[in-house]
Amino acid sequence: MLDSLSTQLDQYLTLVSQRQKLVASNIANADTPKYRTQDFDFESQFQAMLNSPAGSLASPLASPVPGLRVKNDGNNVDLDREARLLSENAMRFNMATNFLRAQLKDMHTAIQGGGGA
Repeated sequence: MLDSLSTQLDQYLTLVSQRQKLVASNIANADTPKYRTQDFDFESQFQAMLNSPAGSLASPLASPVPGLRVKNDGNNVDLDREARLLSENAMRFNMATNFLRAQLKDMHTAIQGGGGA
């Protein structure tokens, strides 16, 4: 069970990392003329990950984000949106690592003999 769980957590954290890189790229290009914000649907990609055989999920394809206000220079990066996504990503990372930490603690306790009184 831990192998399956650790594989899923690894895939989840990889997805979080890919989202982080994409958001960082958007922020870095906030002043680049004609740059269009890129993203992927995290929830859809996560569902695809859960429904795919372990290790077979391809990297999500980023696409332009529709509906963002385009500035005079043709750039549509919304720094408030990107800051929100950074915050969401941090929450996802912390949740996954806390879950993994708890699983490892349980396994350590079992190896130590349960630690019961």
